[in-house]
Amino acid sequence: MPYVRTVRTASGAIAVQIVYSYHRGSRQIEHIGSAHDDAELELLKAVARQRLAAGQGVLGLGPGFGGGGGLLPITSSRMGHLLDALACGFDVLGFGRATSRDKVFRDLVLARIIEPVSKLDSLRVLEEAGMAPASYATLKRRLPAYAKQPWRRKLAAACAAYAGLGPASLVLYDVSTLYFEADEGDGFREPGFSKERRLEPQITIGLLTDACGFPLTISAFEGNMAETKTMLPVIEEFMAAHRLPGVTVVADAGMISEANQKAIEVAGLSFILGMRIPHVPYAVAQWRREHPGGQIPDGHVFTQPWPAGPNGGRRDQVIYYQYRHDRARRTLRGIDEQVKKAEQAVAGKVPVKRNRFIQLTRGTTSVNRELEAKARALAGIKGYVTNLRACPDGTPVTADFVIGSYHRLFEIEKSFRMSKHDLQARPIYHHQRDSIEAHLTIVFAALAVSRWIEHQTGWSIRKFVKTARRYRTIQIQAGDHVINAADPLPQDLHQALDRIHRDPGAH
Repeated sequence: MPYVRTVRTASGAIAVQIVYSYHRGSRQIEHIGSAHDDAELELLKAVARQRLAAGQGVLGLGPGFGGGGGLLPITSSRMGHLLDALACGFDVLGFGRATSRDKVFRDLVLARIIEPVSKLDSLRVLEEAGMAPASYATLKRRLPAYAKQPWRRKLAAACAAYAGLGPASLVLYDVSTLYFEADEGDGFREPGFSKERRLEPQITIGLLTDACGFPLTISAFEGNMAETKTMLPVIEEFMAAHRLPGVTVVADAGMISEANQKAIEVAGLSFILGMRIPHVPYAVAQWRREHPGGQIPDGHVFTQPWPAGPNGGRRDQVIYYQYRHDRARRTLRGIDEQVKKAEQAVAGKVPVKRNRFIQLTRGTTSVNRELEAKARALAGIKGYVTNLRACPDGTPVTADFVIGSYHRLFEIEKSFRMSKHDLQARPIYHHQRDSIEAHLTIVFAALAVSRWIEHQTGWSIRKFVKTARRYRTIQIQAGDHVINAADPLPQDLHQALDRIHRDPGAH
């Protein structure tokens, strides 16, 4: 490959040479001449360049290219890797078919995952991602359809089909609340028991998921509706819509009242429920009588059958009581703190506040030592009740299966955290019920896609979006030619994208 070289001669003049460089060094040097000033030097360099370019054609890139150091225009720039991954999840879950390829809905779901903002600002998010969004007028015209139950049922059916639910499948149920910055209720947004301990009007959200926390359906209720009244309608509607003969419901004790549990039995459902323990169970008391002064082993489980009576109208049940050292330590520490505050309040050292160990009798306050003793006796014990006749695989029910299934409730709590924080589910910019319902439908679909992405990659959705959005695919116009370019991907992101596109149907 020849190139131009300038060297200084012994007389002080500057010589211009063309050097023919080969793989193993320079073999031939063509001397052009020597110069004594800058003008002569530039002239010799021009001659050298002409000789190098002799017989070579010019690549014609069309008008407007080259010359004057002009910059090439970028005609397209998009978050290609991120958008393709999210769209893949949307289609794998069957949402494309369920929504008849509604582009506006899909774009709103993708925008909610990329950056959860208002519906108007989501158009800006889509443009920055490299998509051509619909107009705001079109978006507003489409929103009412997303609030309808038939639309949400189609999404729920797609989720149920993907999750592969069967008659013995475990489903998790829990509720949360979303508050509004409003002064008065309107029949739907009403003050009630708040998970966030707020006084503003709110709505209650019921979420049903499979055993892995993958969302199956979402429902909105009035903010002042009791939590225990939300579960059975959601489950029965879900089973009827998807023709499921039965499922096994897993729920926390807060979701269950005595009447609610009876209604679940009447509906023919199996359940695994956490239960409140008002008194020391007989099995625990018997163990302590047999082991006076002994410490219950960590993880020990007491089994207490609860047969159905002849006219009980229910199945046989089994209650499992598990003792854990860590749970006892945390509970006893809380009891110590509360009792200490109660003693100070009774002594008049601090104001009397809400404290379960303060007892008021005929105008006199005292520390309820009987309640304290019972609380200490129950420290570390957690109860689980089930009416299952067999595990989903047909094997006998065990304490490990029941307790392990109950502890999977952390998956639905994770889904709630994702929806409320990563997806900003609180409908700040919505006031009418239809608008709120449409917003929740979009959040539900975004949650399903997010959980799918997390399952495929092993990354949190926040990490995946934050990482993938930085790597764009671009198109450059060079005259009549279009050049495609892309940022090189780091190895970990390349592997995550490969898992998304290589085996998209895995669950």
